[in-house]
Amino acid sequence: MPQVFIRPAAVTDLPVITAIYREAVLHGTATFELDPPDLSEMTRRFEALTKGGFPYLVAVMEDVVVGYAYAGPYRPRPAYRFTVENSVYLDPGAQGQRIGTRLMQDLIAACEARGYRQMIAVIGDSANAASIGVHARAGFEMIGTHPGVGFKFGRWLDTVMMQRTLGEGGGSLPNLQT
Repeated sequence: MPQVFIRPAAVTDLPVITAIYREAVLHGTATFELDPPDLSEMTRRFEALTKGGFPYLVAVMEDVVVGYAYAGPYRPRPAYRFTVENSVYLDPGAQGQRIGTRLMQDLIAACEARGYRQMIAVIGDSANAASIGVHARAGFEMIGTHPGVGFKFGRWLDTVMMQRTLGEGGGSLPNLQT
């Protein structure tokens, strides 16, 4: 099997990231977006996250981006500033090879290095065993399910909430200078 490298995403990766996300929007239930954003919108989202200091990573196999992961704010209110929400997406041909797990591990490490204390996963579709498995392998615990909160592809979908402590979690005070 070819070697997979994880590295920070670059603007030049965005056309492939946009294509991967387009596939997820059009054919999957991991995201509840109904219309795939174009390259301009994906660039805007990327720049907002990276300028905000959040990690945004890509998985590269044989010089081709095959997946990406990022963390962003969980909620906009300041009390949530030490909690992030994660996202991981893979090209369909890269699924089932533990690339999502590798991306998640590196994303967790990057968030811990930035001083974040909790990571929340909001997983679209309670039948999304692959995503639930990636999160469970990365140490996330099941928090609960919001039944039937999304409607896509002519059916109601659940969201699954999972959470993982980062670093010391709530065991000590955070660096309030951040």
